[in-house]
Amino acid sequence: MAGEGVRISDIIVPEEFAPYVINKTTEKSALFQSGIVAADERISIGSRTGGETVSMPFWNDIDGEAEELSDQKELTPGKIDAGQDFAVLQALGKAFKVNDLSVSLSGADPVGAIGSRVADFWSRNMQYRLISSLTGVFAAASMSGNVLDISGLTTNSGKDAIISKGTFADAVFKLGDMFGELSAVAMHSATYSKLYKDDLLETIKGSDGQPFPTYQGKRAIVDDGMPIPSAGVYVTYLFGAGAVGYSEGMPEVPAETQRLALASADILVSRRHFVLHPRGIKWTGAKLVSSGDGDGGHPTRAELATGTNWVRVYQPKQIRIVAFKHKLA
Repeated sequence: MAGEGVRISDIIVPEEFAPYVINKTTEKSALFQSGIVAADERISIGSRTGGETVSMPFWNDIDGEAEELSDQKELTPGKIDAGQDFAVLQALGKAFKVNDLSVSLSGADPVGAIGSRVADFWSRNMQYRLISSLTGVFAAASMSGNVLDISGLTTNSGKDAIISKGTFADAVFKLGDMFGELSAVAMHSATYSKLYKDDLLETIKGSDGQPFPTYQGKRAIVDDGMPIPSAGVYVTYLFGAGAVGYSEGMPEVPAETQRLALASADILVSRRHFVLHPRGIKWTGAKLVSSGDGDGGHPTRAELATGTNWVRVYQPKQIRIVAFKHKLA
């Protein structure tokens, strides 16, 4: 059909295509489906541009003990302290050539087929960027309370350095009495393979009737982008529901098409503005490298993965993420 003269601009309406892709991305993403990523009402990025941070104020817990009531003395007023979390806006774009989408153009529903493929692209890239952010978050000195690193243990012939029911429980209880908040686990396929071979995984059905794997009662997400800090050492992340705050903005031109007449090619451009923020760990942007091209400071994946760009502002138990570093054998 593409060879018969059908063009991207003939079937794509940018004003309708951009929201369609956003909705499809959240439908396809395991991060959203597992509940790890959730919309945060405090994040409102609208149509803003530039490398801006987004303020996310919060109230700290009230410490101290209750006082006995007495007609001899008044109660001592306590103070409720406010804190400030900051997220960073990520502004990204991708151009697709018609050759990349030619098969989609030949189908009965070309708009749906193209939208699905573009949504797949964004789902993968948002996952890449979240993993980069988590790499930076757990490289921050202030996050040591949410890390369990057993990868260097040599006791018990090295077996204590391996992921198992017991060592995984140790990671879960890094949150102390808040351990019940953890509901999902993201791991490398090598880790998943080990657990599968050990017959430690279970499959259950979600509310939509679709099956998904679990480990120790937690939904398992597999991604080969998970960090491997050194040979034989893997990082597994444990999450609570809504551990990552999300908000979608709208670029000035979120989607557009272009015809390159001299090249006899069609181009589809997709742009996204979004926040994907591990709650409770403030983005400082202390170590951003300016490219000198007026990019406004939007972070690269390498900058997201830099520990000095993050600092913890919640109490460790309030942060519903734990990093578990381990071996497989």
